[in-house]
Amino acid sequence: MITRTPLAAVAALASTLLLAACAAPGNLDLSLQHPSTQGKFVVRMEPPASGPAVNQLHAWQVKVNAPDGAPVSRAAIAFDGGMPQHGHGFPTKPRVTHELSPGVYALEGMKFSMTGWWDMRLAIRAGDTADTAAFNVVMTDNGIKR
Repeated sequence: MITRTPLAAVAALASTLLLAACAAPGNLDLSLQHPSTQGKFVVRMEPPASGPAVNQLHAWQVKVNAPDGAPVSRAAIAFDGGMPQHGHGFPTKPRVTHELSPGVYALEGMKFSMTGWWDMRLAIRAGDTADTAAFNVVMTDNGIKR
């Protein structure tokens, strides 16, 4: 005799396994300020004061300082990122558009299309100095997990 599993039970199991596979790793560094990879800069990511919501277009500020705390002006900053567990990038093309004040840059076009773990990667060049920085963000239905 062949036993058939009801389609609803199969769907429920598949859904549970998918959600478990997409859960953010428990050891993620969720800090929004730290030294760049090689320690050439100190970088701070600042989300909008109201906190971004899923599917809401918004802008962040990127603050770049030298290790001694001096603001880094006239830097060129490239942005990339996405959802590592899903294998896709942002649904928009976020980019650093201009310097707001010494060492403070506008990152515009940000949009998180779903809840979960997102990474944000910056490539920073100021004069002859270049380095990278990466940040992790976990979006929830209530905004960014802190």
